[in-house]
Amino acid sequence: MRLSNEDHMQISDLAEMLGITTRTIRLYEKLGLVEPPKRTDGRVRYYEKTDVKRFKFVLKVKELGLSLEEMKELAILFDKEQKVPEKIMPRLTELLDTHLKSIKQKVSTLQSLEKDITAYRQRIIDQYNLLK
Repeated sequence: MRLSNEDHMQISDLAEMLGITTRTIRLYEKLGLVEPPKRTDGRVRYYEKTDVKRFKFVLKVKELGLSLEEMKELAILFDKEQKVPEKIMPRLTELLDTHLKSIKQKVSTLQSLEKDITAYRQRIIDQYNLLK
């Protein structure tokens, strides 16, 4: 018997909906990024709409490049602040600003590397008359 409906879903249905594996779901639970699932009397895991929202949030910040430690910090803060998302947004903004600064630095470094490689390549071509 399937538990999944508009209010509850089993782990396999959640995984399919989110495009992740059941193993990933269990890992996020183990790491404390999401709450442990509710279970039926038969010990079958099931998830509610609030669980889905939390998973989507975790997946989004992962996609944005936050580390597991940063994600765990947000999860702890979220739980500590009585699950009020607005309470964690200032910290999330700080983490994203730091991450964005790091990305901009990497982009700058890569652009400089691109110029160096292009110039070096041209010197080789000119020196060895490679393009005739």
